[in-house]
Amino acid sequence: MQTEMNGANETIVTEFVLLGLHDHHDLEMVLFVLCLGIYSMNVLGNALLIGLNMRDPCLHTPMYFFLSNLALIDISGTSSFVPLMLVHFLETQSTISFPGCALQMYLTQALGSTECVLLAMMACDRYVAICQPLRYSELMNRQTCMWMAVLSWGAGFANSLLHSILTWSLPFCGHNIINHFFCEILAVLKLACGDISLNALLLMAASAVVILPPLLLIFLSYVFILTAMLRVPSAAGRHKAFSTCSAHLTVVVIFYGTIIFMYIKPKAKDLNMDKLIALFYGVVTPSLNPIIYSLRNAEVKAATIALLRGDLLSRKMSRFPVVL
Repeated sequence: MQTEMNGANETIVTEFVLLGLHDHHDLEMVLFVLCLGIYSMNVLGNALLIGLNMRDPCLHTPMYFFLSNLALIDISGTSSFVPLMLVHFLETQSTISFPGCALQMYLTQALGSTECVLLAMMACDRYVAICQPLRYSELMNRQTCMWMAVLSWGAGFANSLLHSILTWSLPFCGHNIINHFFCEILAVLKLACGDISLNALLLMAASAVVILPPLLLIFLSYVFILTAMLRVPSAAGRHKAFSTCSAHLTVVVIFYGTIIFMYIKPKAKDLNMDKLIALFYGVVTPSLNPIIYSLRNAEVKAATIALLRGDLLSRKMSRFPVVL
């Protein structure tokens, strides 16, 4: 909807139209079923991880504390846009209010940035666990873990707040059709009728700051981890050391691999392909985390089995120090 300004020929935008794939309604019906199933699996799987980490004394360690934060990010990130997107799949025209679009853009970008930093914090935890095992409970104490989590959330939300302020201070006085499934920042900026060169420059710089330093920290952490593992004399010892970080490494490869592919791939001639790739990144990737941690982590498997048997709370404490 557009409202005419008094004494001027300009109009201001009060709501946006989300184009999605309305030219391919049959495909939208298929996406509705797939996204509903994947989103349900995402919420249930990550909620189960959070519940297990809270209830099982054996999981009261820094690694599972960070895993709970990751699960919360995945639930919140998808919930910020998927439910409304599912409704829009069933409608002939999809609209979202100006404040609703601003909130959706802020949350999706904030939670995505938070996950980048949190994955680096998780890599640091694995580094200390494997390379400094005797000082693990001293270095990764409750206070340290809380500050690492606060840093992750604070950096992500501060980064998104900066972009939101700069984006929504631009004039939107004409087109209101967003060529996407949700209010993605680049798609929104294309509708502004002011100069967006500063926004584009800051977006590139902030993306580099949020993505590259955490990725470098993860890389260095695993270089030291690999070096420490190679010094372990027995194959069984090396396998045990690797098993403690294999799930995190798999999540990192999927998360950053998708981001890198989105940025370095050639521009698709069909814009619908770009939207589908973004949809995969936003919906499918978060749902994989609970599957990965369930399949590749013996403690999570044991906690799930104990939950099904009804004796979760009676499980004995693990030999790992409880620092949370």
